Amino acid sequence: MCEKMQLVKHLGLRTPIILSVVHGVMGRDALTDEFREVKFQDHEDIGVNRGICTCGQQSGIVLTVGYLPGLKVDAIPLLRRKEIVQVPVDDTYVDVYLAPPVPMIDQFVMDIQNYTTSVSGCASPVGIIMFGKEDMDQKPIIEKLDYAMSMNTVFVGDERSRFAYRSGDDLRNVCGNPAFISDAVALVFASDKDKPHAGTGEIQFHLAMSEGVSAIGPRHKAVSVRANHAEGSTWLTAKREGHHVILDGEQILRHIDQLENRFPQVELYVGVTKRRKCSIGSEKSRLITTLAFHGIRGGDQEYLYVDGVGIKTGDYFQFYQPDHNAALAACRNASENIRNLKLNSSGKGFLGRRDVANSIDRKEVLGGFIFSCCGRGNSFFGGLNVDSFPFFENFPSAPLAGIFCGGEIGRGKLSMTGQESQEESPAERRYLHVYSTAYLVISYSAAPSE
Repeated sequence: MCEKMQLVKHLGLRTPIILSVVHGVMGRDALTDEFREVKFQDHEDIGVNRGICTCGQQSGIVLTVGYLPGLKVDAIPLLRRKEIVQVPVDDTYVDVYLAPPVPMIDQFVMDIQNYTTSVSGCASPVGIIMFGKEDMDQKPIIEKLDYAMSMNTVFVGDERSRFAYRSGDDLRNVCGNPAFISDAVALVFASDKDKPHAGTGEIQFHLAMSEGVSAIGPRHKAVSVRANHAEGSTWLTAKREGHHVILDGEQILRHIDQLENRFPQVELYVGVTKRRKCSIGSEKSRLITTLAFHGIRGGDQEYLYVDGVGIKTGDYFQFYQPDHNAALAACRNASENIRNLKLNSSGKGFLGRRDVANSIDRKEVLGGFIFSCCGRGNSFFGGLNVDSFPFFENFPSAPLAGIFCGGEIGRGKLSMTGQESQEESPAERRYLHVYSTAYLVISYSAAPSE
């Protein structure tokens, strides 16, 4: 990926950019001007295995440019510094770079806070578009960001991708440097405390969600839990809520598969309610409660096997399955939420730099971004352009772009989500989703007229 950065040198050395591998794109056809959703591989070929979309040969590359008039933007990476170990080879020693097991998450969060504070005077940015490395668990990373940032800060992005980036700060540019690994990169949008025009209004990020899974079966409580860090998986036994019998993986899955509302031959996930202490740096920790999804690998007469680690004895979990009917209903709810924003705007679409500077007593939608699961699209819904419909039907003339990705990041004020059931409840706090679509709507609110 790093060599492809040479293709965009004409954008300027101080312009932050991110190149990422995607499973499909959404946007207007350059030849016909028709809006299209294009997946580079069918659902069956992509392989949405246990919630992980793997990038095949038919992937595409998307360029994301960090520029939005009225905001300060930069690309900030999450790094791991490799340790140098000298290994004897023949009659000499060769330097070998060994990666530490834990990324510098606290430093990543503080880098974002320090940058945002320096340009806006506030530690929380307006929004973050994030790209995570495909073989790195992003849950602890997003968890710390969620803990540290104001709820006014919206996160969206691709949880699992391959990417290369360039920051406006040369000290952050380590692409091609063998001493570093980039586990994620955040495109940070912060307010500008030194706006060039007096009376310039405010740019806001809004989030809507279309969830694509439905709960199935009773809740369970984890009893025996073993983390396999080498494989990135967890082995567990559990009890059904209200029962005392400890069940192995085979017993648990047999019961789920026999339920009347179980869809045949679709993936299963567990949504685990986690109550954990969280802190940044040396500050005092506090408890946060989240709902984290883990894909099911299988089960036998000993354990239930799930993707990822971080599950503890005593955690409650429930099974979820992809549900296109639930997703369609959630798309309609997302459209209604976006329509509420339309009712408070002129609906005229994009404002250029001059319009932003001169606009008085107006609210405009500048455009939007969509991050949709690679398992959705035509093969999931049986129809075209379903994921883009909630935005497109409300703002048909506003710029809109999107990608099909390997895991949807969506975090923000829950009043703009696409499901009424997602109330601001600690047990339902979630920011990494499965079979879902995240809608980022960007609006401009003019300054009050004098």
